[in-house]
Amino acid sequence: MLDKKLWYKGMLLLSTAGLLAACGTGDNTDSEDTSGDTTEEATTEEGTSEETAENAPEKPESLHIWVNDEEAQLNAYDEITANFTEEYGIDVEITPYNMLEQTEGMSLDAPSGQGPDLFFQPHDRMGDIHLQGLAAELNLTDDQMERLGEYNEEAVNAFSYDGAQYGIPAVVETYGLFINTDLVSEAPETMEDLTETAAELTEGEQYGFMMNAADLYFTYPFITADGGYIFAQNEDGSYDTSDIGLNTPEAVSAVERIQGWFEDGLMPQGTDLEVANSLFQDGQVGMIINGPWAIPDYQEALGDSLMAAELPTQDGEPLNSFSGNKGWLVNYYTENEYWATELALFMTNAESSETYYEVAGELPAHTAVEIEDELMAPIFAQTQNAHPMPNIPEMSQVWEPINDALTFVQQGDDVQEVLDEAVEIIESEISIMGQ
Repeated sequence: MLDKKLWYKGMLLLSTAGLLAACGTGDNTDSEDTSGDTTEEATTEEGTSEETAENAPEKPESLHIWVNDEEAQLNAYDEITANFTEEYGIDVEITPYNMLEQTEGMSLDAPSGQGPDLFFQPHDRMGDIHLQGLAAELNLTDDQMERLGEYNEEAVNAFSYDGAQYGIPAVVETYGLFINTDLVSEAPETMEDLTETAAELTEGEQYGFMMNAADLYFTYPFITADGGYIFAQNEDGSYDTSDIGLNTPEAVSAVERIQGWFEDGLMPQGTDLEVANSLFQDGQVGMIINGPWAIPDYQEALGDSLMAAELPTQDGEPLNSFSGNKGWLVNYYTENEYWATELALFMTNAESSETYYEVAGELPAHTAVEIEDELMAPIFAQTQNAHPMPNIPEMSQVWEPINDALTFVQQGDDVQEVLDEAVEIIESEISIMGQ
């Protein structure tokens, strides 16, 4: 069900984003002039509103979207857009187009008017999309803002850049804790519980807990639990790349705790996700951190002994996993910005998101969707406590130095020294980017 606290926080964020977007310089005009005449009567069905019916610009005959060229996703959007057409009388043309190739296609096609009205992208490409001027700032109406307030707040944030909202999130991807109930009878509620259980089970070739502890993607929840951070964020949500929080006292304390797992023999040095997965599937590991993409292999190996859970809490607070989000962006050059935005909101509303999950199997960004699958439901719950990976180009300079540092930490190197060196490298590489 909808988290009311999240809704109110999202509304506050979106109110700010809406004011910023209203100051944008984009020359899309149909979203600014919403006085067009329409004879359609207002309805109360989901996806429609009095504001949509009475104040919307004239409808186009059709809208064009680029859908990632995977069969399940295409099947889902075929069904969802047919519902949109039935409700609004606007045809939707779907072009299969590899998600990772769409920005190149947009840069070639969009300025000449050959691009789609909507294209589909992962949020961590927002920096490059912004710099290329491919997506329109969304001039959201009050009604659209209210509907977007029902979405995962952090997923919405993921599609903002420099304080302006550019996209409508569709999918949230994160990870959780998977458990072999033959070894661990119930999910640990706290990190203390997890560590104690891991210590009790670890003996010989059996381990209580494993994860890829040399990867920032998976260690992010532990680094940030004590107050560490990657980049500081300004009040409008933009990132301050001059303020890196990966070698602060809080980050050092957290990484020293990770180092303790290896010093105490809870995990062998050199453990990566491949090793951890293999041992977990062989029944030699009680708990592992991974994403829902691993469920089919885990089910095949463990059957009914597989359980999923949210990450445990630390000091009474939930651990914040990293998330990757995918969503819809409006072509900067479209003449149908308002109706493209309406289509994006329709394709990601609660009803459409349930359809998309059932057909494509990806977890939605809309918080009102109910996931009944006992393995996916905990991961969906974890998405409510997930932070999106920074969507700025400078993030590309962070991964390798920090992952190297985490590898050295496993080998017993001084935590402060290796984190200081990693941050120096990151700062140097970011400086080079700015030249």
